[in-house]
Amino acid sequence: MPSQIDAVAAAVGSIILGKERQIRLALACLLARGHLLIEDIPGVGKTTLAHALAASLGLGFQRIQFTSDMLPADILGVSIYNRDTGSFQFHPGPVFTQVVLADEVNRATPKAQSALLEAMEEQQVTIDGDTRRLPEPFFVIATQNPSHLIGTFPLPESQLDRFLMRIELGYPDAEAERALLQGEDRRDLLAHLKPTMEAKALLELQREAQGIYASVALLDYVQALVGHTRQSTDFAHGLSPRAALAVLHAARAWALMEDRRHVLPEDIQAVLPGVVGHRLALVGDTHRVNGANAADQLIQQVPIP
Repeated sequence: MPSQIDAVAAAVGSIILGKERQIRLALACLLARGHLLIEDIPGVGKTTLAHALAASLGLGFQRIQFTSDMLPADILGVSIYNRDTGSFQFHPGPVFTQVVLADEVNRATPKAQSALLEAMEEQQVTIDGDTRRLPEPFFVIATQNPSHLIGTFPLPESQLDRFLMRIELGYPDAEAERALLQGEDRRDLLAHLKPTMEAKALLELQREAQGIYASVALLDYVQALVGHTRQSTDFAHGLSPRAALAVLHAARAWALMEDRRHVLPEDIQAVLPGVVGHRLALVGDTHRVNGANAADQLIQQVPIP
């Protein structure tokens, strides 16, 4: 099974150069049945990464460009009266697909942002009193610009918590950037990217990740990490039980990608910055700009049992 994951990672890596770790974190997020937030400045490949993931996995894909005048109906869909039948007919919105790219999600108002909440948490949406299931697998990849840029609406904590991971791409190194400058246009490469995994295989891998063994000592480590954030005066507030579950789910997926049937503390440490960086803030860091630093500090302060 890990060979399939490696094939996907290699396919995406042929488009997004020099970002192997971020690609593997994105795949771990998907295997853990979570949603991914990519935060960085414009132009570093956030949207391209989402396109490449969907194409290499052979999944249905829709992009939603978030703007300040967007309405929830633009995301979820709308019922329109049909005079021929004398009834309302529902026209599904772009959220009814397997991979949803919520591009520049923090440029929309909180009302539009909240339209994704039920979809991300329950894998369903309720419109006009009717509950409609979303397809499987269902994966939201949201991109956002840093909060200090003009025209952004900060995501509320309740919505940030819906994302299992947040990652940053950052600038490419010199070698990767030279390859970008000399190579073929990324859009042309995306158009020729072939799926390396089917949706059925992905669902099976997600089920397999849930069954990866976590020992009692490993659970003690997770609880020690979470408990330290609640007791320490270094952090603005502690991690929630949902955050603890997110760490465990992501670590199980990481262990599967490493072709292991059990979780090691190193798996916890590998995924911890991505999982808690947007949930954890150092005292005085109101915008969570140092979330990764907070996670690294947590790893250093809490010994492995």
